[in-house]
Amino acid sequence: MTEPAPRGRFLGSKDSFDEGKIVLFGCPFDAAVSFRSGAAEGPGAIRTFSDVLETYSPDLDADLDDLPFFDAGDLALPAGETEAALGAIREEAGRIIAAGKIPFGLGGDHLVSLPMIEAALEAYPDLVVFQWDAHADLREDYEGAVLSHATVMRRVVEKAGAGRLVQFGIRSGRREEWQWMRGEGTCRPLAPEVVESAISELDGRPIYLTLDLDVLDPSELPGTGTPEPGGVRFHDLMLCLGALRRKAAPIVALDLVEVAPRIDPTGASAVAAAKAVRELLLALPV
Repeated sequence: MTEPAPRGRFLGSKDSFDEGKIVLFGCPFDAAVSFRSGAAEGPGAIRTFSDVLETYSPDLDADLDDLPFFDAGDLALPAGETEAALGAIREEAGRIIAAGKIPFGLGGDHLVSLPMIEAALEAYPDLVVFQWDAHADLREDYEGAVLSHATVMRRVVEKAGAGRLVQFGIRSGRREEWQWMRGEGTCRPLAPEVVESAISELDGRPIYLTLDLDVLDPSELPGTGTPEPGGVRFHDLMLCLGALRRKAAPIVALDLVEVAPRIDPTGASAVAAAKAVRELLLALPV
């Protein structure tokens, strides 16, 4: 069987940074995973498998050909230097925001969200974080490491405050994490009407959206490092992305993380991720 040729940019990308109101960039980093690696290969696989798709979304009645977005490619992240890699991601997200554009990071493991959220918080002090995820990611540390994909939302809460995190689809976590989430009332089901309600409650405040694709059931997306049974179906995820567009969700920065293509050699997970990226792009308020 012939392997698909690698694609340099995501389907429909414009030719220059200046043309894009949204700037997509890859964060090929998975040094903070707790189980299976491979998420660093996610950005490249997502671009390659975007070639399977059409630019037009029938669900959203919108087309990437009409969308001013630019795929800037992958960041060159230093191997084995977590803090330096996170610093490079933070700098790139900040540069994009300072140019008046929306940064869209492609992971990579979920720790890449932390520097992006930090950059967004600097520009939008009243930012609220929407986390679509199977896992709470609220541990104080993971086997002694305070920077892990299992601790990323704990670090976010420390930066932004508990009242700034809204979690959707969580179905896994330690007892202490669940006690915290129940006490703070952060956790909600991932369903379109719930997403719409959460957006309405914010009354226009800016949103950072982090979409960890393990929110999907592993039968729908097996190519992820820490699969968790009992997730939403891909169709339901698409309905939630449609809710973002219907409500003109004021998303100012976002990421999509935790697709590990080597775990799913069929390519089904990579093409599902690519379709989710397409729908997210078309749901943004530009």
